[in-house]
Amino acid sequence: MSFKKLSIIIPAYNEGATIHLILDKVKAVHLINDITKEIIIVNDCSTDNTEQAINSYIEQNSGINIQYYKHEINKGKGAALHTGIQKATGEYLVIQDADLEYDPEEYNDLLKPIVKGFADVVFGSRFMGGNPHRVLFFWHTIGNKFLTTLSNMYSNLNLTDMETCYKLFNTSMVQSLSLREQRFGFEPEVTVKISQIPNVRIYEVGISYYGRTYAEGKKIGWKDGFRAIYCILKYGLFKAK
Repeated sequence: MSFKKLSIIIPAYNEGATIHLILDKVKAVHLINDITKEIIIVNDCSTDNTEQAINSYIEQNSGINIQYYKHEINKGKGAALHTGIQKATGEYLVIQDADLEYDPEEYNDLLKPIVKGFADVVFGSRFMGGNPHRVLFFWHTIGNKFLTTLSNMYSNLNLTDMETCYKLFNTSMVQSLSLREQRFGFEPEVTVKISQIPNVRIYEVGISYYGRTYAEGKKIGWKDGFRAIYCILKYGLFKAK
């Protein structure tokens, strides 16, 4: 399958110290089939120097297609993704966190099932393949696998990592969804709803994971896990729109 542009959605909240590093990595990636990149950054009302860092980066890299949007109040990661998804103009889009936990070099691994004509959606799994994975939190891993299994029960998928950041979507498909979750409930909601599109083709590929500790800036917590359970039941079991 041939397409021209990949939109890269980057939600950012208080990532001023490191966002230039992830942008450098995104800039350096050469996509297969000469696919071009559209970088969409959504600043979710950061309280640090994130906006200054982004504007400085844009000024110093005028040859890169970077679109910048800002929320005037903090709404949550899901809300930032909603904004980015609606602004995307590429035929496909991928979600990229502003931290350094995921490696943009692996976009091409996600793209291969798309360009070969097999997939509409590709999830990057931290639990597949032989790529590097930082050893961190046991209970996070157990929680992730529990949420993935629960999600699979109601989406009828056999994913290994529903909570992964790296999700690559056919843009028109994901834009057609009515997405409501403002925070980390985005992951189970979008997974259930994309699975309900007739004849959608979902693939999964193994990716690396360079996780952060809370001291290093990790933001997701136990409350988000309970919200994920609620969202799986709401959108999966009870079919809320």
